[in-house]
Amino acid sequence: MPITIKDGLSAREKLHHEGIGTICRRRAVHQDIRPLRILVLNLMPLKEVTEVQLLRLLGDSPLQVEVDFCYTATHAASHVDNTYLEENYLVFADIKNDYYDGFIITGAPVETLDFTAVDYWPEITRYLDWAKTHVFSTLSFCWGAQSALYHYYHIDKQRLPEKLFGIYEYELTAENHPLLRGFDDRYFIPQSRHTAIDDTAVYNRPELEVLSRNSKNGINIIGTKNYRRFFVLGHFEYDRRTLESEYIRDKQKGLPIAIPENYYPNDNTEETPSFIWCSYAHLFYHNWLNLVYQETPYIVTDMRAI
Repeated sequence: MPITIKDGLSAREKLHHEGIGTICRRRAVHQDIRPLRILVLNLMPLKEVTEVQLLRLLGDSPLQVEVDFCYTATHAASHVDNTYLEENYLVFADIKNDYYDGFIITGAPVETLDFTAVDYWPEITRYLDWAKTHVFSTLSFCWGAQSALYHYYHIDKQRLPEKLFGIYEYELTAENHPLLRGFDDRYFIPQSRHTAIDDTAVYNRPELEVLSRNSKNGINIIGTKNYRRFFVLGHFEYDRRTLESEYIRDKQKGLPIAIPENYYPNDNTEETPSFIWCSYAHLFYHNWLNLVYQETPYIVTDMRAI
């Protein structure tokens, strides 16, 4: 089934080129099914790149999915024209009385700041509080996951000695969990972060379940037992060249950056990067959408507050 998005999103043309179907809202309302409604809070500077990455995964589903994007109105975007955001994105005032089956919160390049030092932190907490009563399942990743863990459970982050940067292998720690159905015993995922969460604090919260980890880097995926919240410390949505773009950017800025681990064959930057997480990314989002479809009340306003 196609995904339903705003006509003006720049991702539409690239998605069609890749064979991922999209339809406009006018056509969608004439189909006799209730689509899953997903809201994406896009905190990434390169918003149009992130749109393509997420819609590529959300569109790989037999379900009809209606996707809205929103942004933080209290922060001036520097990498995208404001007119584009005003025409194709929503702000909190637009959605505060609405209900969604799923809510995705992206990462953001502010992880070395204290949460309360982020200029749009009050707006983030507003979205997180709203999601308790207006969203069935919230999926957050990287800084978005860290911010949600901090706000909901007071689990803080800590600075790493050096940036965790590359492709890493994680083992499943929960048996037969629907979010990881079809996964091998281990999977691969990109990481690009300067901070980590307090694993011990996670294990001390009985409402949280650790779904995957590795012995060196710690926890990667966490969920609540009622499926209402999932937290991913990595980036399933990254495409083949995303880490390469970050590596080149940081080198050009003169920042201390190592070659992404387990990314280039033989660490040779002239080689094509390995894309060993692609199938896991599609499976992960397929499972999340299916779980949301199975568990969300048909009348979304009937969901219980958490």
